[in-house]
Amino acid sequence: MSTPLARLGAPTLALAGALFILYPAVRPWHDESTVDGAIASMSSGAWVASHLFAMIGFILVPLALLALRGALAGTRSERLALTAAITTWIGAGLTLPYYGAEDFGLHEIASSPDASKIDLLAMVDAVRLNPVAATTFMIGLLALGAGAIMAGMAVWRSGVLARYSAIPFAVGFALFIPQFWAPAAVRIAHGVLVGAGCAWLAWEIRKAALRKS
Repeated sequence: MSTPLARLGAPTLALAGALFILYPAVRPWHDESTVDGAIASMSSGAWVASHLFAMIGFILVPLALLALRGALAGTRSERLALTAAITTWIGAGLTLPYYGAEDFGLHEIASSPDASKIDLLAMVDAVRLNPVAATTFMIGLLALGAGAIMAGMAVWRSGVLARYSAIPFAVGFALFIPQFWAPAAVRIAHGVLVGAGCAWLAWEIRKAALRKS
């Protein structure tokens, strides 16, 4: 892979990290088990913006992992890094439709003038717990976690990048599913973990690109 693409991958991954920090930091945190809380959160512009940040981040990460594969070209980890990029690409594709429904669909429902009169919480559950949607969402996040772990293994084995540099990245994506059941403070901390993991790995990819230039 060319050095210019590797150089592009580093800022792409760093940008993804910033977006994953903004996602829980900007997201409104009201008690969504109540009608008033659900309306306050889901009808706000911050709800749309925060989930959009996450969606863009999911798109950018697989692109950046192609640069990781380039950084590890010629090592025994090159194939594993490519597998990581492909796996996260599939994971992002399966995850994004659910995020779109969560973002735009729930926002429109909660913004309806009749939102307080309808069985809003039942409608929210119907969107979130649709069997096909929930299953593809979980498979997508599992694939993203698996891809991030493979990226961490590729870095560990390569001897090209700092051995520990992809561990926070891998741990952050591996924890994406359980963090949904955590309180707001933990979810914000998780966003910082993912962001820091992306930034560290981006820095190592950037250094590898400069060494090859």
